[in-house]
Amino acid sequence: MIDAPDSAMLREEAETRLRALAGDHARLRDDQWAAIEALVVDRSRVLVVQRTGWGKSAVYFVATALLRGLDEGPTVIVSPLLALMRNQIAAAERAGIRAVTINSANPEAWEEIYAQVAEGQVDVLLVSPERLNNPDFRDNVLPELAESAGLVVVDEAHCISDWGHDFRPDYRRLATLFNELPPGIPVLATTATANARVTRDVAEQMGEGTLVLRGPLERESLHLSVVRLPTAEQRLAWLAQALRELPGSGIIYTLTVAAAHEISGYLRDQGYEVAAYSGQTDPAERLAAEEALLNNKIKALVATSALGMGFDKPDLGFVVHVGAPQSPVAYYQQVGRAGRGVERAEVILLPGTEDRDIWAYFTSLAFPPEPVVRATLQALEERGVLSTPALETAVDLSRGRLEMMLKVLDVDGAVRRVKGGWEATGRPWDYDAERYARIAGERKAEQEAMLGYLTTTECRERYLRGHLDDETAGPCGRCDNCTGHHRSPEIAPQAVAGARERLTRPGVEVDARRQWPTGLSDLSGRIKPDLGAEPGRALGRLTDIGWGNRLRELFHGADGPMADDMFKAVIQVLSAWDWRERPVAVVNVPSASRPLLVRGFAERLAQVGRLTYLGELGYRDGSPGKQFNSAKRVQAVRATLAMPKDVGAAIAACGGPVLLIDDRIDTGWTMTLAAALVRHAGAPAVLPLALATVS
Repeated sequence: MIDAPDSAMLREEAETRLRALAGDHARLRDDQWAAIEALVVDRSRVLVVQRTGWGKSAVYFVATALLRGLDEGPTVIVSPLLALMRNQIAAAERAGIRAVTINSANPEAWEEIYAQVAEGQVDVLLVSPERLNNPDFRDNVLPELAESAGLVVVDEAHCISDWGHDFRPDYRRLATLFNELPPGIPVLATTATANARVTRDVAEQMGEGTLVLRGPLERESLHLSVVRLPTAEQRLAWLAQALRELPGSGIIYTLTVAAAHEISGYLRDQGYEVAAYSGQTDPAERLAAEEALLNNKIKALVATSALGMGFDKPDLGFVVHVGAPQSPVAYYQQVGRAGRGVERAEVILLPGTEDRDIWAYFTSLAFPPEPVVRATLQALEERGVLSTPALETAVDLSRGRLEMMLKVLDVDGAVRRVKGGWEATGRPWDYDAERYARIAGERKAEQEAMLGYLTTTECRERYLRGHLDDETAGPCGRCDNCTGHHRSPEIAPQAVAGARERLTRPGVEVDARRQWPTGLSDLSGRIKPDLGAEPGRALGRLTDIGWGNRLRELFHGADGPMADDMFKAVIQVLSAWDWRERPVAVVNVPSASRPLLVRGFAERLAQVGRLTYLGELGYRDGSPGKQFNSAKRVQAVRATLAMPKDVGAAIAACGGPVLLIDDRIDTGWTMTLAAALVRHAGAPAVLPLALATVS
């Protein structure tokens, strides 16, 4: 403990450090000093739940400077996103603090950085939560870091709790790290979006005696509004119209990667400088896009939630959502990007009828049922260390969902990540069905609450803050409901027509599979060129906001012929296809669920295109059903898909490229294996064509 006079001197030094970080006008808030004092003087554990822009990063940078002045070790910050890390490093430099990061984008620098940390040249080391369970880092680097750290910080700490809207299994490992820290190492966790339940859960995982500093979440600059428009083209046209009036630069959030690219393409057609941004964007492009927004060189980033936590642009003038997030908490976090350093920022939500379909997809990624989990544990126990791809041959889960489950099992102690993959620990493990069901119920309630936000007549900010259990919330006096000023949904008919033309522009290129899945006993490596397909085409993506809506309706409806306008759009796709050699014949993949649609589509296309319809492939022993990962899908399709003799003979005699028809491409393996059968029968080339593709 540092005595009172030293504490007073420490506060003066803290104020000086803050001014170096935030400018001469800056003064410590009471709760900022309370957190700093608890960390530096008392060496306590502190959870800070404060609104976006309150100054949470100032707490850990000032505390770091003070602790380093007392000859303590470096601060280790667990931070979830590269954009957040880049902003934190820049902020640290302003305060005279040397910060470095290790993450997936700079593996070549890791050894040098570790050496700099060991030599005391680094004040702050930022690591991604995924690093915590990298075997080398976990076993060789983390113990030494934990032993020598002066402060441990967890940013966006709501991710620790599986009750939170953005739970991340890698964050769950932090509870273990907290327990293993030597006595006297202070810990700080920060977040802007935690309701009472999440706050309690995170504080409990941090340990007994954690100081919780929770403040009001009001954002006085935000002006919230909702504009409800029935169609995607109306929402797009309205957005393009509104951008002319929205102040400064901002973020346009979408729910899917496809929508981000569609909307950015349309807005560029309208003369706006915008860029698309998602988790699939190349890291260098992401960095360039962030810099362009930070420097006001573009009007907006059209982004998925990949541009979320921690992105710091104080003068961000607006946030528009084309599609509603799944929960009020997630929504309030994202709109909190705006208006940190300006008096007024516009926040607009344009909900879509397709939002619930997208929510349902994300809901389907919940923790798997117990038999699937037990099958995973059994496979590891029987076969030893297995990579994630190898596990896919035994467990029918998508790659992302399988990895999520393994991370949870790792935290629970049932499996362990090692070099080469995963191994079972042999420890007893119970499937907590009651907890998983409660979490699923919580997610459903959040979705219902988001729907309530769209229709509420009360203060919108109060509604959102209420779902964050902010008991200080009163009417904001700024939102459309408080002021009675609701944005007009009117749009010029010609603008709507232009947006419709852009959205209904048909055609998506579909890459052919070139490599067999890992883990199959008799298929490995590259697919032989004489069995492969050419790059294919689809009318649209199921996640598009244009054709996606029509295609989802088609697949949800009864089997039958497709509408004429959809067929004409497919003809446009074919007309624009720059194939090396025109197809001479058509074959279709058999469909167990929509045989009339697929066969009718193929026959009609052959007739209109003056191609020979050769028939359809067949199934033996029933259709393959539905699988969720590549290995299982290949196994199932291989066991069932067959080439009828008459169709094979017709293919051999046709003498030219074959157009291979299916209704949709999910994993791509049905089309890949069907193409291999058609090539094996004698077709010199196969051109896949589907109505829809998932990605």
